[in-house]
Amino acid sequence: METINLLWLAPVASVLALAFCVFLVYRILKEPRGDAAMIEIQDAIKEGARAYIKRQYGVVIIFFAIVFSILFLLVRKGYLPIFVPFAFLTGGFFSGLAGYIGMNVATRANARTANGAITSLNKALRIAFSGGSVTGFCVVGLGLLDLSIWFYVLSFFYKDVEMAHRIQMITSTMLTFEMGASLMALFARVGGGIFTKAADVGADLVGKIEAGIPEDDPRNPAVIADNVGDNVGDVAGMGADLYESYVGTIVATMVLAVAAGLGLAGVTVTMSIAAVGIIASIIGTFFVRTREKADQKELLSALRKGIFISAGLIYISSYFVVKYVLGMQHIGVYGSIASGLTAGILIGLSTEYFTSDNYGPARKVAESAETGPATVVIRGMSYGMLSTAIPVLVVGGAILSSYFLAGGAGNFNAGLYGIGIASVGMLSTLGITLATDAYGPIADNAGGIAEMSKQKPYVRERLDALDALGNTTAATGKGFAIGSAALTALALIAAYKEEIFHLGKELTHSLLDPRVMVGLFIGGMLPFLFSSLTMRAVGKAASSIVLEVRRQFREIKGLMDGSAKPDYAKCVKICTIAAQKEMLVPSFLAILSPIIIGLLLGVEAVVGLLVGALTCGFVMAIMMANAGGVWDNAKKYVEKGAFGGKGSPQHKALIVGDTIGDPFKDTSGPSLNILIKLMSMVSVVFASFVLANSLIK
Repeated sequence: METINLLWLAPVASVLALAFCVFLVYRILKEPRGDAAMIEIQDAIKEGARAYIKRQYGVVIIFFAIVFSILFLLVRKGYLPIFVPFAFLTGGFFSGLAGYIGMNVATRANARTANGAITSLNKALRIAFSGGSVTGFCVVGLGLLDLSIWFYVLSFFYKDVEMAHRIQMITSTMLTFEMGASLMALFARVGGGIFTKAADVGADLVGKIEAGIPEDDPRNPAVIADNVGDNVGDVAGMGADLYESYVGTIVATMVLAVAAGLGLAGVTVTMSIAAVGIIASIIGTFFVRTREKADQKELLSALRKGIFISAGLIYISSYFVVKYVLGMQHIGVYGSIASGLTAGILIGLSTEYFTSDNYGPARKVAESAETGPATVVIRGMSYGMLSTAIPVLVVGGAILSSYFLAGGAGNFNAGLYGIGIASVGMLSTLGITLATDAYGPIADNAGGIAEMSKQKPYVRERLDALDALGNTTAATGKGFAIGSAALTALALIAAYKEEIFHLGKELTHSLLDPRVMVGLFIGGMLPFLFSSLTMRAVGKAASSIVLEVRRQFREIKGLMDGSAKPDYAKCVKICTIAAQKEMLVPSFLAILSPIIIGLLLGVEAVVGLLVGALTCGFVMAIMMANAGGVWDNAKKYVEKGAFGGKGSPQHKALIVGDTIGDPFKDTSGPSLNILIKLMSMVSVVFASFVLANSLIK
């Protein structure tokens, strides 16, 4: 059959993505690491990142063993199929592997990027972008490979089952391995976010404000921890986060395809669009290059070119995929894919406007620094809040258009599939979109290495240009992640409804049902509670770093004049221990809340919980990410020479805003993506147990 023939695209594209990663790694490692000082600093960052990840994965293994045992017990009790606990493990393993590979390559690309900047700006850009591309293509390659393996294994196991029922059994089982990816992503995002921002805030408060030394000055004891944090939080954490979004979206959409009556054809379209996206993203990477002495607009245009070319290829090829597999009677599904893809681009452009110093918001925040840090904070918060309007309207438009284009007016389940396939369309460019995000921490590290190894000023200038661009692309990547999380969570909520229906329970959709209302209130509160816990964790850990940095400045003789070296390892250790300890309570909150609410108030309350968390979490995550981004880039704008430049009162006022924004944009905001998806995923996995044991039926 024609439908089956296109399934080969998924495993082939996944292998192609991983082969491209090998090619990129080979090309990166061929580049020289620079002089002895650059190599020494790179090795310190690499060892610090490895030590953190080793400790984190030790905690995660214990946690996964506990959850595996619980799932296996539920299998023994007949609540879950036998494959579920093992699918859970593979989801977590591949998510962690994607983040680890990306981080490992990033810690090898940073010194090479710094050394490349000695030659030219374009060379530094290509090395850093290649390093970021490894993260992007590892995520999509491993994600689609994991999905393909499970699909073929389960297809073989259920080969004697009638086709329609077989596809339903396969997709519902595959849905559960996404919980493993979600759980790993939460640990990586929350733990990495606490580490990186504790180090960053501590280094800035004492180094820049109190001691008056430059950013990335080797005399600052927290500078290595700060650079380590960029890798464990913004590379490993972001990689695990978007791996989870990617596979969750695809699997949830496959489940909705079955509910819509599209069967194997709907599953094939879903996996094929993901495969086409990988190929288009690989092609797009070859168009990312720039000229020497390019300004921020030209650098941003270089990255945009790659994304837009990839998106254009997907626009064209997805039409033929839908036409070939589903036929012209379902060509509206192509419109759903296009609406999701368009929404992703628009969210990226909106985020760019509100965070880049090429535009008004960041410059207005910089201007407000003339009257002190209070007005910086007020204006940054106001722009963060304002920035929620466009993404909410865009996602709302994508939901409505994808629903009706897929036939939702006549078939509710077909409309839900349209929403799911729109989220697949949005994430189809993930390979190159994540590359532009993960490139930023590499450029940031490279700038730090150039500063600490005392390279010539023009090297740091080139790397500062790339770093400033990285701040914008990181903010854009977070906006993209948040937008995709909203559509993914919506698809998962729809999958939860289907799971409950298959278990023989008809859900009420009335908002007047008191169980739904209570669930909505609790769900709306959870993002605030979760953010409070993660921000408090950053503040607590940052306080420890501040005290340690002050102690070293006070007690190590010759530190300030450069004749003695700081104890970098002590700050790395403080951040590592704090991150591992403080990430546990927020993680338990995400896992246990849907189970407890379901057992106490019933599945109707769980639906309210998920919708409330999605609504508040989506808007809050956008606000926090963009407020943090605009504070950061306003500071960078002044550091280029505007309003007094580095060391001026305006600069110090903006450092305060940037310090507040750090946990906003790099800890709490991004972690909310995972909160809303993990809660939905846990609800699906434990649906049969909750339904059978709920106090309210």
